[in-house]
Amino acid sequence: MSEKQDHVTVYVLSDSVGETAELVVKAAISQFDENKTTIRRIPYVEDIGTVDEVIAEARDNQGMIAFTMVLPDVKQHIVKRANEEGLPVYDILSPLLTMMEERLRVPPKNESGLIHTLDEDYFRKVEAIEFAVKYDDGRDPRGVLRADVVLVGVSRTSKTPLSQYLAHKRLKVANVPLVPEVEPPEELFNISPEKIVGLKISPGKLNGIRTERLKALGLKSEANYATLQRIEEELSYSEEVMKRLGCRVIDVSAKAVEETANIIFQMVQSD
Repeated sequence: MSEKQDHVTVYVLSDSVGETAELVVKAAISQFDENKTTIRRIPYVEDIGTVDEVIAEARDNQGMIAFTMVLPDVKQHIVKRANEEGLPVYDILSPLLTMMEERLRVPPKNESGLIHTLDEDYFRKVEAIEFAVKYDDGRDPRGVLRADVVLVGVSRTSKTPLSQYLAHKRLKVANVPLVPEVEPPEELFNISPEKIVGLKISPGKLNGIRTERLKALGLKSEANYATLQRIEEELSYSEEVMKRLGCRVIDVSAKAVEETANIIFQMVQSD
């Protein structure tokens, strides 16, 4: 049994950021007196020279080695050098990789940093969702200048759900309502028409949608908002604005939100 130590430094090596390995070590440390343990994280270890330097320091300090490493050559070198120096060494990832390889019957990719690629993708999605909320319904026209896509159309043409759906595809979407009494924001005319998508709808379809909306709110369906005269006035105005913008237009009358969103996404991908 090894001699008791008053303080131990755990050297955490990784060929990526090293957060995963550090969290595992911290979980173990929490079962002991944390004042007696120090963690030293060494990220982005990709060569044996760095390994040798860390092993030498760990030897001088009578430390321990823990690592998450998928690069086979570097991983083998860590274990070999730690054993030569009599240092405790723990491979955090390999037992689980081996188990999964045996069950899935396919080899691991052995590519470093994949988990952080996933993290970055997740944060891009969150950022896009927050963007869609912030710049919904023309609240702040500055969003028009920063958006990947700008949706324009009259009320109840699915601008908000489309913005959220596209945000889950990592697109930053702003949407602007077109109302005859309100001049469109100047920012719309300062961006490429290719970034703007106009949404049009048939008067009858819009009348049905708005009538149901009023009922849901407990209001009378005869309100000006849902009359065919008002709807036709709004649609005529929005068509005029879309022509001024020179943007592409999609008829959403008979389309589900998912279908329209996929059309818009394909438009962006092909630009």
